[in-house]
Amino acid sequence: MTVAVRVIPCLDVDAGRVVKGVNFTDLRDAGDPVEMAKLYDAEGADELTFLDITASSGNRETTYDVVRRTAEQVFIPLTVGGGVRAVDDVDRLLRAGADKVGINTAAVARPELVRECALRFGSQCIVLSVDARRTRAVDSPGGSPGRGTPRFEVTTHGGRTGTGIDAVAWAARAVELGAGEILLNSMDADGTRDGYDLEMIAAVRAVVDVPVIASGGAGQLADFAPAVAAGADAVLAASVFHFGDLRIGAVKDALRAAAVPVR
Repeated sequence: MTVAVRVIPCLDVDAGRVVKGVNFTDLRDAGDPVEMAKLYDAEGADELTFLDITASSGNRETTYDVVRRTAEQVFIPLTVGGGVRAVDDVDRLLRAGADKVGINTAAVARPELVRECALRFGSQCIVLSVDARRTRAVDSPGGSPGRGTPRFEVTTHGGRTGTGIDAVAWAARAVELGAGEILLNSMDADGTRDGYDLEMIAAVRAVVDVPVIASGGAGQLADFAPAVAAGADAVLAASVFHFGDLRIGAVKDALRAAAVPVR
């Protein structure tokens, strides 16, 4: 059975407002998250993702409130991430109305958190969010510098901190620990509208058997089908939707035209 590819708008939330920038910097206001969620639901989005990109202690209750109000207004699955540090944080977000919870920085610091959350809530609720950037390529034997197999490094704290951890190996380990989905975001491509990092998608797809969500770089209709061909089960975008450059329906039409099954 062929599973339909999901189209997912991502709302980066800061202090209760949707914001968007390039490579997580130069943020500008993009609107009210609840109103935008209602619009995307009406346009046919398959899911919504909320990311609290600052996740400071002062904004956490704001995030819970946004989740509660959104869950009351829309009826498509809602994934929420940012600032999740413990099992209790996952519990609170699920009780507020989230269907799935994304974990990033805290899982890197303590991988067992993934297992603990999966055991308590089920793998289907736990999304490993991977913010990865390219590092120096590994040279092939006899090859020129930088022309070997690309490597991808896990970053944390909104992409500001490098970890030295290989993103592909980390994705595989997290699935072993119980993660039910991988949200794979290219920090190099984020907000650039230059297209998804297809090599990164393919590399992660090769080592995991759970759904992979491609994130970072969508700029035009032609960008989505190649991400699916590289191995993505879902395509996520933010600024192209928020500022009206692309519509959910147009993306689905483009995917259908490329013989990609969509809902």
